[in-house]
Amino acid sequence: MKVYRLMSLMPMVLMTLMSFRSPSGYEIEKDMPLFLDSIKKELTYPLAWGNSDIRDFDIWRSTARDKVIELMLAPPPRSLSYNMEILGIEQRDGYKAYKIEFNYTNYSRAAAYLLVPDGDGPFPGVVALHDHGGHYTIGKEKMIRPFGVGQDILDDADKWVRDLYEDRYVGDYLARNGYAVISTDALFWGERGRKEGPDGNYFANVAGNFMMLGRNMSAWMTFEDMYVTEFLASLPYVDASRIGCVGLSMGAYRSWMLAALSPLIKASVAVCWMTTTDVQLSWEYGLETGGFANNLIGVRNFLDYPHIASLACPNYMYLINGETDVLFKAHSVRDAYETMHKVWDSQGVGDRLKTELLPMGHAMPLDVQAKSLQFFDNVLKK
Repeated sequence: MKVYRLMSLMPMVLMTLMSFRSPSGYEIEKDMPLFLDSIKKELTYPLAWGNSDIRDFDIWRSTARDKVIELMLAPPPRSLSYNMEILGIEQRDGYKAYKIEFNYTNYSRAAAYLLVPDGDGPFPGVVALHDHGGHYTIGKEKMIRPFGVGQDILDDADKWVRDLYEDRYVGDYLARNGYAVISTDALFWGERGRKEGPDGNYFANVAGNFMMLGRNMSAWMTFEDMYVTEFLASLPYVDASRIGCVGLSMGAYRSWMLAALSPLIKASVAVCWMTTTDVQLSWEYGLETGGFANNLIGVRNFLDYPHIASLACPNYMYLINGETDVLFKAHSVRDAYETMHKVWDSQGVGDRLKTELLPMGHAMPLDVQAKSLQFFDNVLKK
């Protein structure tokens, strides 16, 4: 009897199994599963402000921040001593440029550029966060003009800044206007790259090895940005109560992530990196860009990009995107902005969040740099 019942169920089982087969004979397209839209319907972001049942904003922010940090997996261990060493000094127009070396973590000791205005401090500080660009030979040199390097590095940096920053180093511009500025290499860039040579084709391999070790490479970058901010705040000529951060593209992602997670950041500027998952991971508008550089495993089960950035509230934030930026569609940027404004408005500090969509592409031209400086002056020089 039992055999007969099993036999009678076989056609039903086979029909059920067949219903889950892809009629096309494949289930991956454009490097995404064909069931992408089904997964997206399950992303309800239950921990976002307004979705969460937590009504006390401070408790919500603490809870959501703890969840993000939990999803960032194990952090690199903080160093007990920075043990800073000055490798070189160059006097520039109204400020000094230092090439220094210090302990980022217990694992890593690396070089950085530090700019200090002439005169008496303490000065407001800015962490200048470099972009991705699929260009790995330089990192910090995209934000601060290098010195004491080979002509190839200087030419590389000058060309990159000419193309994306309208021929002006953002870090130097801020230093000339009274800010202490630091810029470091993210792991895989510049002086923290591959022994075998810079090659973005190996980025996924490195990120995969981090995963195998129970670590997250994108989170590692953010943790180190937090530690570098703490280092900047520790310097005697920097006012720890007046620190901001700025970046373009991946540097913008790093900027609002840093602002969301570090209590030291009082003002942040992020240029050309804000969107929603609904558009950024879609068949119609293109797929996620940046890959492992902005990938926190599991975070979308709780929060979307604008929800995480909103952890910076009630501090000051300035987001600028380009209307013709092919990487971040304008309507998605508007949706993200609207989500964030609701958070700041709910706390009665709507004037502290500034957002703009400008007629430009994926770049940080001179007028955007001027807007950024004015924003910092209004907040960090009061």
